[in-house]
Amino acid sequence: MNIPISKPYFDECEDENILKPLHSGWVVQGKFVQEFQTLFASHVEVKYAHATTSCTTALHLALVALDIGADDEVIIPSFTYIATANVVEHVGAKPLFCDIELDSFNMDVSKIETLITKKTKVIIAVNLFGLCANLEEIIKLAKKYNLKVIEDSACGFDAWLGQKHSGTFGDIGCFSFHPRKSLCTGEGGMLITNDDELNSKIAQLKDHGASKSDMLRHKEGGSLLPEFNFAGFNYRMTDMQGALGVCQMKKASEIMCKKRILAKRYDEALKELNFLQVPTFSVEYVHGYQSYVCLFTDSQDVRNLTKEKIDIINIKRNIFMKKLESCGIATRQGTHAVHTLGFYKEKYDLKSEDFLMSYAADRLTIALPLYPQMSDEEFDYVVSQLKSCSNSE
Repeated sequence: MNIPISKPYFDECEDENILKPLHSGWVVQGKFVQEFQTLFASHVEVKYAHATTSCTTALHLALVALDIGADDEVIIPSFTYIATANVVEHVGAKPLFCDIELDSFNMDVSKIETLITKKTKVIIAVNLFGLCANLEEIIKLAKKYNLKVIEDSACGFDAWLGQKHSGTFGDIGCFSFHPRKSLCTGEGGMLITNDDELNSKIAQLKDHGASKSDMLRHKEGGSLLPEFNFAGFNYRMTDMQGALGVCQMKKASEIMCKKRILAKRYDEALKELNFLQVPTFSVEYVHGYQSYVCLFTDSQDVRNLTKEKIDIINIKRNIFMKKLESCGIATRQGTHAVHTLGFYKEKYDLKSEDFLMSYAADRLTIALPLYPQMSDEEFDYVVSQLKSCSNSE
């Protein structure tokens, strides 16, 4: 049996919808992108949504829209996908890394304040693996120091903290529709905001800086090009992707319900495996389960270990993952500790132990297969092999 780490949930809706832009001849951003944006904004309860080519370009747009550039500093978690840091570099700013909490894999808010300087302008709060960061405390700090907040909610679809959806706490929220995310348009992203001024600016920036979109000019008629008031980008989603997005939104509740049922089954099935810590969070959080990420602890308190001891457990984790792979079960490390990667390690002279909890998460996380169409047979096989491989240590 071969079990993938994830699988997009497509059916006849996507089969039919993706052909409609081809048949109409309107394949750039058009009515399907508009409908997708409307459905998404309604689901997350926000005023404005802008479909983009990826979450990475949405994050880049967010920084540009907030006028972040050279000599500015942006606080980001040190355990996140590299795109979070890359967009900061691309606007000429400096990323300030913040360590994480191992329970949530999100930014440790107790460490943020010590990083803030006169040059700090933004906190990028990452809602990792589908769990909101401690956004209420992050917003309090941002207000205290007059900072902007961008939520990197690439993994955060249908993640909630209290009555608010991820991405709606800060000034701007950014989402991904990569195939490993709960909703998939191939590639693609979404930027959301409740700010009228930011909305107008972002609408132009994503479209080369044009004052009117192609669709609006088409509806209004006329042959003249619009005004260009910004040096913008081509970050527009195609209408074929929008057609997929519309279908994904229409079955979003079904997708999320099935993923949460599977996550609860994992919780129950794995609770007796002392070497594996399953996702944990308090009752005010609703997990979006983009991934089901566990911590391979080897039955030890990882928070109190040295780098050398973490490295020893890392070897055991890697052997464990190879055993699962040999049984046809795909796994992944959760994501990476960006401060350990070549570019950032060398440019900012960083050591692995500088952000030790991020380093532990990098070396010890395991993402297990999770997708809405996962069968009982597939699920039971994964669980049986998890137990079998642990017994063969």
